[in-house]
Amino acid sequence: MCDDDDWDTPTSSAPAFSEQRGGVISEGVASSLQVVALFQLSETTAPRSIHGGTTVTITATQTGESEMMVVTSGVIPGVAVDFLGENNDDSGGGRGGGRDGDRGDGGGEEKKREFYIPPEVENVEDLFTSGITTGVNFMKLDEIEVKVTGNDAPPPITSFETSGLRPHLLENVKKSGYTKPTAIQKYAIPVILSGRDLMSCAQTGSGKTAAFMLPIIHNLLSDKNPPNTENNCAQPVVVIMSPTRELAIQIADQGKKFAYNSTVKVAVIYGGTSTNHQRGRILGGCHILVATPGRLKDFVNRGNVSFNSLKYFVLDEADRMLDMGFLGDVEEMLSHQSMPATGERQTLMFSATFPEEVQQLAGKFLLNYIFIAVGIVGSACTDVEQKFFQVSKFDKRSKLVSILEKAPNERTLIFVETKRNADFLATFLSEQNIQSTSIHGDRYQSEREKALLDFKTGHRKVLVATGVAARGLDIKDVQHVINYDLPKSIDEYVHRIGRTGRVGNKGKATSFFDEDQDRNLASDLAKILSQAKQEIPEWLGSKSYGGSADQFGGRDIRGDDFGRGQDFSNAAAVQEEEVW
Repeated sequence: MCDDDDWDTPTSSAPAFSEQRGGVISEGVASSLQVVALFQLSETTAPRSIHGGTTVTITATQTGESEMMVVTSGVIPGVAVDFLGENNDDSGGGRGGGRDGDRGDGGGEEKKREFYIPPEVENVEDLFTSGITTGVNFMKLDEIEVKVTGNDAPPPITSFETSGLRPHLLENVKKSGYTKPTAIQKYAIPVILSGRDLMSCAQTGSGKTAAFMLPIIHNLLSDKNPPNTENNCAQPVVVIMSPTRELAIQIADQGKKFAYNSTVKVAVIYGGTSTNHQRGRILGGCHILVATPGRLKDFVNRGNVSFNSLKYFVLDEADRMLDMGFLGDVEEMLSHQSMPATGERQTLMFSATFPEEVQQLAGKFLLNYIFIAVGIVGSACTDVEQKFFQVSKFDKRSKLVSILEKAPNERTLIFVETKRNADFLATFLSEQNIQSTSIHGDRYQSEREKALLDFKTGHRKVLVATGVAARGLDIKDVQHVINYDLPKSIDEYVHRIGRTGRVGNKGKATSFFDEDQDRNLASDLAKILSQAKQEIPEWLGSKSYGGSADQFGGRDIRGDDFGRGQDFSNAAAVQEEEVW
């Protein structure tokens, strides 16, 4: 049975389908106004029109051992074609919960599959204005303590101009509004330029994507090699694995921005979209391939992607990969027969925390690596004003409306713990004339991307999200984060509030504390407030529930013999940019 939407075109030998069993699109022809689809129904063929935005539902049908296939080439971007069947993609999820981190809702109808062709970025120059610019407290980021360990680590850079990056890249850096490298950029750029493997723990909103993308593109421009495609198989030079679709899209957009007006080609593949469309894009050639684990594994197993030309492998949010159950897929890709051996490729790993499984992964697949840990030391967290309200679950809605009505023009990101509640709360707020939308793992990819676009463009001032959006999303001008439901772990809390107050900008975070649900988090919340030098509510500080002893920071498991400088602060060091 084929994965996702990679279906073969029906042939004359295939049995005809009755109208009761559903139509099978046998051909798609695009025009500027509509897509004409021919449906095979019984012994006849009847034309149908699919206008932009239309969703066509098709019942999945099997013939022998293979499903009938649908050709979606030529469909206008943004048109979604669904069928009733099993939902196999990266995010997992479903009604029982899954690997996207959303708490399951249990039961419910089986999710339809979607044949979605995402719209392309029409003007790359627009990407230069969509990112977050530095804020009033940006200079405080210099106060962050950094721990570097590893043999012969290169010294950090002090400016982009003295980094050794090509003038073309520096021009795109300037167009992006970057005036000075952040801590992770100062240390990671020279490490990557030197060809060393890297394991990095960086703090929220500190520009990690640019830290690895800039030196990689610099080296690609120096090599001047065209993208390689052989026997209908793409052979990227760089593969970047991301745990979520939205983060993959975000990373790819960053790559396109920094590679603007150059020969470097960037492509992205992820679940929930047409495999035929994405296959066509990468077979056109790509130097840099950004991918989610499930879609990359599928394309590699099908022979559509090979690692024969690979020089750089980047694993973003390794701990999130672990949480979502993807480390097995990562190991499978790194052990693939076409993957260059350790030492013949450069491997870069970024993680917010370093559980044992992630440390073992680094020890197995990184060679003589440099370890960089960037701590919080009262910088990024102090840019976020944290407030807590003791609210029962029955009073949360009225309290939320009261807060939102006091600042109707603020761009606000609200976190809940279940997919069902995300939709319910967004609908409730809209009924209160607070224009809202929602995003979670059970929404179709087209719906997820539209919700994010509506939020980013200000068409919707409020976005209600589950954990699928908790990490890495780099949304400009998020002024307020509200934890309608607090998460179960303190590191997830820090990730959530890190969606505001980024790169020296100020932000607000409001959390509803329900003693029946959140008591185990009380001690850790008090510690976070103390570390950020913020007021601890008396009722929260008096709790003695004894939270977890987890730390966000990282320490080189090889020991201090590899280190230089002073010990890294025991304050939280958290992941910077997620899809999100």
